[in-house]
Amino acid sequence: MIRNLATDRGRGPAALTKHRLFWPAAALIALLLGNLIVSPRFFAVEIRDGHLYGNLIDILRNGSPLILIAVGMTLVIATRGIDLSVGAVVAVSGAVACVELGSTSILLAIGAALGLCLVLGAWNGWLVAGLKIQPIVATLILMVAGRGLAQLITGGQIVTVQNGPFLAIAGGYLLTLPLSFLIAMAVYALTSLVVRRSALGLLLESVGGNPEASRLSGLRSGRLIWLCYVFSALCAGVAGLIISSNVTGADGNNAGLWIELDAILAVVIGGTQLTGGRFSLGGTVIGALLIQTLTTTVYALGIPSQETLLFKAVVVTVVCLVQSPAFRAKLVKRRRRPESPAVAAQPEKVEVAS
Repeated sequence: MIRNLATDRGRGPAALTKHRLFWPAAALIALLLGNLIVSPRFFAVEIRDGHLYGNLIDILRNGSPLILIAVGMTLVIATRGIDLSVGAVVAVSGAVACVELGSTSILLAIGAALGLCLVLGAWNGWLVAGLKIQPIVATLILMVAGRGLAQLITGGQIVTVQNGPFLAIAGGYLLTLPLSFLIAMAVYALTSLVVRRSALGLLLESVGGNPEASRLSGLRSGRLIWLCYVFSALCAGVAGLIISSNVTGADGNNAGLWIELDAILAVVIGGTQLTGGRFSLGGTVIGALLIQTLTTTVYALGIPSQETLLFKAVVVTVVCLVQSPAFRAKLVKRRRRPESPAVAAQPEKVEVAS
């Protein structure tokens, strides 16, 4: 990614703006600079209790669950799919882990939570790849049923935990950085390594870009699609552990509520189209950080809760318009439109004597 940006920089600013990561990164930088103008100490980072502390660190820590979910969502969207159930899977994962912590060790609790998430992902994949149900419908089933399952596991109550190692998943630090962010970056790095250093990435892009051609070439797209939904659920399960650790409990009704919409938005802002095909995991991470920065901005500016959604919608709309090549082309065309020429003078009539 760095090499591509350096190459584009050598070719000139016009080539740099055509890079798929330029506009998401520019929007993120602009939003951060806006916060710096409002709060001059927004970039201040200091060491407290042996770890880094500041607004930027909070963005990294609080954005970790969204990064995890968005990475899994990217692969699903690359195959022309969608996963609306990730929020419910987050709730299920946290519910299982918190309930099991009361009677078993942390390893068994985490294993049980992630194991159930794998089963739920396999269910989604079977509905989409096996039964050929539309992805939005197939995952909508689990989106609704998953909330009920999470509340069934917790008995309709908010289950609290005081397990030190479990709480360290979201509140712990390693090498002065938040442990949750390091987990998200590890998943991102491993996923990028697998899809970009093997043929898997090209196969996913071929399945999403041209399913008919992939089928005629003998590619077993069903297995790839099924695997993507399983991986998406696994990422959501890990995010659910982080979220439940952060709030020291499991809330089957509110945990991960509407986070699937933020994940889809992060993928789109990162340059991956909902029509499938080419995808960008790096762009997805930038998109997730942008959304988390926007949330932090809302809190920093003290925007009333009844105006929060409207403010976020306006900012996201502006970001999407700036990223749109068609919108930018119209702006450039309007600026270069020549002025209307003056009306030519009518030639004088010459009277000929009879």
